[in-house]
Amino acid sequence: MQLNSYIDHTLLKADATVDDIKKLCTEAKKHNFYAVCVSSYYVALANSELMHTDIKTAAVVGFPLGSMINRVKVYEAKQCIDQGANEIDMVLNIGLLKSGYYDIVEDEIRSVKKVIGDRVLKVIFENCYLTDEEKKIACRLSLNAGADYIKTSTGFGTSGATIEDVKLMKNEVRDHIKIKASGGIRDTGTVRKYIDIGVSRIGTSSGIAIVNSK
Repeated sequence: MQLNSYIDHTLLKADATVDDIKKLCTEAKKHNFYAVCVSSYYVALANSELMHTDIKTAAVVGFPLGSMINRVKVYEAKQCIDQGANEIDMVLNIGLLKSGYYDIVEDEIRSVKKVIGDRVLKVIFENCYLTDEEKKIACRLSLNAGADYIKTSTGFGTSGATIEDVKLMKNEVRDHIKIKASGGIRDTGTVRKYIDIGVSRIGTSSGIAIVNSK
């Protein structure tokens, strides 16, 4: 099992500098990670740094709260794609989901997917704020809207990925949509557990430590 091929090497801190993003991309090339995951502002820089490699550029949209106006998320996603992003990780509107406005949440996901076309869309749930039933509903809405992945967390909530949440998500979507686990994943053993239960991608800022661990 080549763990590096599962990892989205991530840097989303508010104080991340241009040099930090360049370093992130250098590390991704050295360890041949699947992708780097950066804020929308840094997409063009990351895309330039990763030119002539197979490493993907993933951009977060509506991050980290998910409460932006729909057309703002759509615009941000379009700008990211125009600047070279291969994948979009969007935060769904958590408050509207919890309010029961399921049609609006689904339409938002569908709108972002439409504007990015055949690029990969991952929908971030922020499971720490959701009940188990809300997580199941989010799974179904994402599937209905044509998303490619569902994702556990931003890493900025009160907690990150859990084995229990991933099992719940996997049970709901089966093999119809892929799962990305992110938030608090820092060691090889944890990564292997997630992969064993069906996770296709891992979002982490600890990728180097993970792949270098014996």
